[in-house]
Amino acid sequence: QVQLVESGGGLVQAGGSLRLSCAASGLTFSSYVMDWFRQAPGKEREFVAAINRGGGSTRYADSVKDRFTISRVNDKNTVYLQMNTLKPEDTAVYYCAADSRGASMTSSAMDYWGKGTLVTVSS
Repeated sequence: QVQLVESGGGLVQAGGSLRLSCAASGLTFSSYVMDWFRQAPGKEREFVAAINRGGGSTRYADSVKDRFTISRVNDKNTVYLQMNTLKPEDTAVYYCAADSRGASMTSSAMDYWGKGTLVTVSS
């Protein structure tokens, strides 16, 4: 059974940092592109970042570029999202997702999802 478990969310002041983790089990982790998405209250889920299978290539939404960094450690079956200079508009539930086809940025194409972790940024 595939499981993706996010952790690291919480309440932080604007300008602060958080590091999210997503631990995967039940799948061959290194075979999947890993993505982070987020969903703010009343809004649709949106792409945040993606990292390829080997960790050498990344993509970011324009809204988080230069502030967020995605990384992965395949030996630990874990993907991370380092979030710096957080803004109130970053408040959302953050989800990690596993993508076998490499169709990153498209939520409908993800194979597996975690349950999410809440990030709240206060002004």
